[in-house]
Amino acid sequence: MLRVSFISLLVLLITHLGNGRSFKENSNLISDGIDQISHSSILEVDVKVTTVTCEAIYGFLPCTTSVWGEIFMIVVYEFLLCFAEKYVSSGADLFFQMFGTGIFGASLFQILGTIPQVALVLATGVTASTDTVEAQAKMGMSLLAGKTIMLLTLIWGSVIAFGSYDLSQPSDSSDVENKRPFSLTGYGVSTDVETYHTSRIMIVSMIPFLILQMAKVLNSSSGRRIVVLVSLTVTLAFLFLYFTYQVFQPWIQSRRLEYLMSKHVQKNLLLSLLTGSGRPDVTIIRDLFHKIDKNNENYISPNELRALILGIQIEEVGLNEDDYEAMVMEEFDIPGDSHITETEFIKGLSKWINKAQHPANNQGHDKPKFSNSNSKKSTEEQQRLLAQKKESSGTKKSWLNYIKATFLLILGTAITVLLAQPLMQTLEEFSTAVNIPSFLVSYVVIPLALSYRQTLKAITSARQKTEKAISLTFSEIYNGIFMNNMMGLAIFLALVYIRDLSWDVSVEILVVLLICTAMGLFICFCTKFPFWTSILAYLLYPLSLLLIYVLTTFFGWS
Repeated sequence: MLRVSFISLLVLLITHLGNGRSFKENSNLISDGIDQISHSSILEVDVKVTTVTCEAIYGFLPCTTSVWGEIFMIVVYEFLLCFAEKYVSSGADLFFQMFGTGIFGASLFQILGTIPQVALVLATGVTASTDTVEAQAKMGMSLLAGKTIMLLTLIWGSVIAFGSYDLSQPSDSSDVENKRPFSLTGYGVSTDVETYHTSRIMIVSMIPFLILQMAKVLNSSSGRRIVVLVSLTVTLAFLFLYFTYQVFQPWIQSRRLEYLMSKHVQKNLLLSLLTGSGRPDVTIIRDLFHKIDKNNENYISPNELRALILGIQIEEVGLNEDDYEAMVMEEFDIPGDSHITETEFIKGLSKWINKAQHPANNQGHDKPKFSNSNSKKSTEEQQRLLAQKKESSGTKKSWLNYIKATFLLILGTAITVLLAQPLMQTLEEFSTAVNIPSFLVSYVVIPLALSYRQTLKAITSARQKTEKAISLTFSEIYNGIFMNNMMGLAIFLALVYIRDLSWDVSVEILVVLLICTAMGLFICFCTKFPFWTSILAYLLYPLSLLLIYVLTTFFGWS
């Protein structure tokens, strides 16, 4: 409600700005009418000055000819665009969570997430004149390039910067005392195998960009038109293959769903035993031991430990209630003296917390000791719980959720379509006023609004400082880059081909091709990234701007 009120107040402020300007113009006309009696010559000059006005696209939106006014309007449009992207993403994610993995999860719900970017290009490209389309289609390509580069440099580097931990120890280690001092090479993040498989899929999206470079060596317009058609066909084919692959190999969908659901983790006592970095807090665990040991005997009984484990729901990692006490003692009571000391309690509980946070790592040789003797029973229990979760999830699919998701998608799309033309026009007028290429402004400004929410979510996930969280975050970034490249390029090339626009290979395509290929080749062969790689990623973003400046200024690229 507060956000709605704030947006309403902002709209009223914009409207008042437009009315204020109209009142000023009317006041000038009145004063000119009075001066007409005695100063007719001055009147002619005043009329010429006041007739230099702007024309608003929509009646309720103001327009301005001053640089500061254009900056204000850009800030307002960016703010509203952030809300539009949030509504669209929330609606698509809600649909994905309700339907789960499947045909729609592999295709439709990923396409829905690209609506803001697609709408910004289509809203001006369908109805505008040819000259306007050519200028704003170029800005749309800059939007595509800017978002891709921002995801792979600033956001990718932030995941490493905020998620770094001591690489000499496992990511789930609770041994704080033996951690090394921070260093650029000793600290960093590690990822799983599926993550660099996802990065290899991301590199495939560079092939249509490489095909477009052939247009640079062709002098005929028909040859360039053929190159555009071939690149468009390859792009659409890659999209179809990507969706089909996810239907038969749904591991990408499962990881996306796990990433989305990670923020809905149940808040129980287990989370209170973690540090801010997501690791077992030895101090809190030690205090918990002394609270349980009310008799100050320096040990606790199996019954007391059983009650604690029930409270923190450690049974989710495989602890069976039938032989609870025996299993607990086997895991926590190493000497077998039927007493659990403080040291045994800290080590045992830290071990179970780590397994609760990394259920995927509890398979194979790292299973709990009792799992070997009860593997069949544990498997049946897990299948039963999984069936119950699916059934419970099915009952929660109410019409209210469908209506909410649909409303969010429609609202976000409507805001984007409404803002598309005035935003593009304001960016173009601002770039002309300050003598900066319009495509360079859209390269930086629009991706900031479209990537703001994704950046915050990536940093929040990375701050867990676990391999699982880092891997899921990177996979989400790589999937986002693939969809951004394929959907954005498909819409742009379709617009160029259908409307037969005069278009040359832009510098943004070359920048995307160079940086994404270089980063892709680096990340698809590594599972560990030291902290210094985040600095390198940060530097690549201003380097991309410098490369655009050099190619456009000194080499005459468009």
